[in-house]
Amino acid sequence: MSIRVVVADDQELVRAGFGMILDAQDDIEVVAEAGDGEQAVAAVRRHTPDVLLLDIRMPVMDGLEAARQVCAQSGCKVVMLTTFDLDEYVYEALYAGASGFLLKDVRRDDLVHAVRVVAAGDSLLAPAVTRRLVADIVRRRREGAAAEPVTPQRLDALTAREVETLRLLARGLSNAEIATTLFVSEHTVKTHVSNVLSKLALRDRVQAVICAYETGLVTPGSP
Repeated sequence: MSIRVVVADDQELVRAGFGMILDAQDDIEVVAEAGDGEQAVAAVRRHTPDVLLLDIRMPVMDGLEAARQVCAQSGCKVVMLTTFDLDEYVYEALYAGASGFLLKDVRRDDLVHAVRVVAAGDSLLAPAVTRRLVADIVRRRREGAAAEPVTPQRLDALTAREVETLRLLARGLSNAEIATTLFVSEHTVKTHVSNVLSKLALRDRVQAVICAYETGLVTPGSP
């Protein structure tokens, strides 16, 4: 089955360009385009895509609000697009429930890869973005402004191995690296990750990283 995608951007040339790149792939189908956030939300409701490429700065309804609504109302994965590499956008996009963050000057291959990764249930967590996200989580916790914090007691729902999997995941390890560390198969790791997300009601690995730091399971600089 093809990966169904909606492209939302207020610039027609950007929408058309991304649409052409993605439609050229055998396993990806662009099912709709949208010129503002309100249209993007409506398109997701109408077409039930797997992935929404969503510009942050748009008229009528901005991308962050659109992302919040889409993530709250559907299982569609959101990848945020922007020309601005500013921390506040990365943080707000991820807290809104987005699974990825890309600059509009992204290379063709990286755009296609991003859609495939997110559609597969993974997330785009570049090390630099992860470090900035973690720093912001720590700051917000100190200021008492963390977004929907998860209490440490909630981790009691996890088995000891699932807790360890979450800790390693939050350190940025891939499934293969976690498997090597825990001396288990990669398939077993995927099962543990799936259980962690399910038991803690988390959308993806991005939310799992946020959870690990907000609960204090992992702290900056911890091994």
